[in-house]
Amino acid sequence: MAAPYHHPRPSARDHHFFLAVAVFLTAAACAGVAEGRYGAGRSTPVAAIVSEELYSSLFPHRDDVNCSKGFYTYASFIRATRKFPKFGGTGDLVTRKREIAAFLAQISQETTGGWAAAPDGPYMWGLCFKDEISPQSSYCDATNKKWPCYPGKSYNGRGPIQLSWNYNYGLAGEALGFDGLRNPELVSTCRDTAFQTALWFWMTPRQPRPSCHQVMVGEYCLSTADAAANRTAGFGLVTNIINGGLECNIANNERVNGRIGFYRRYCQVFGIHVGPNLDCAHQLPYS
Repeated sequence: MAAPYHHPRPSARDHHFFLAVAVFLTAAACAGVAEGRYGAGRSTPVAAIVSEELYSSLFPHRDDVNCSKGFYTYASFIRATRKFPKFGGTGDLVTRKREIAAFLAQISQETTGGWAAAPDGPYMWGLCFKDEISPQSSYCDATNKKWPCYPGKSYNGRGPIQLSWNYNYGLAGEALGFDGLRNPELVSTCRDTAFQTALWFWMTPRQPRPSCHQVMVGEYCLSTADAAANRTAGFGLVTNIINGGLECNIANNERVNGRIGFYRRYCQVFGIHVGPNLDCAHQLPYS
């Protein structure tokens, strides 16, 4: 689940404006008007590495009856990457492949429907669920006055990255043009919005955290505090950024092992090495 964070931003825009934009985007993107029409998307950095055929082979169970049939489409994924051209487009080919593998591994663990004895193995079940299973709360931080919770709304995990907490929904909505506080459900009802929020989270640094993108493409600069916390660059640091408070500084954590399992599989498919520091067992989480 995407970890909570606080990040100074300009004042929130008027919620009524957000609502109008959300209605427009929902009509345009969620009604499926552009479905299947990614056209020149095949020439984008990500599409040049991940074809529709490969995508289907990486997520063979995403349309199973007990998963989110028809939701995690290749077309929506590619359209979302267009909004973030540096994703999968930074560095040499190995670096680009490694970032894509890391992103797909993290969202696979967040949405997995697999288990140890699952058909085809546990690492074939990424992009199964779009909503958090049995959320323990509404994930409303009532102390956050900048991004106040809207009555009756829950900010539980949704979408590929399982976006959580009212302030994350508020920030994502501001960045992407929808009212995340009044309409958090868009993240699990609109295919394009779902992938866009996942990539927004991946690409956006939030002090003191770097972005996952910065870590995977070699743009992460180790601070004194990071060095003291053993937060060294690698796939394990990405896990720390996403859910370190629940998974890091813990030996043999099951969820961390799941993330690594997906990552190893995707790196093997892409024909690349996994790189250093796969886990975060000895990293202190961000506060």
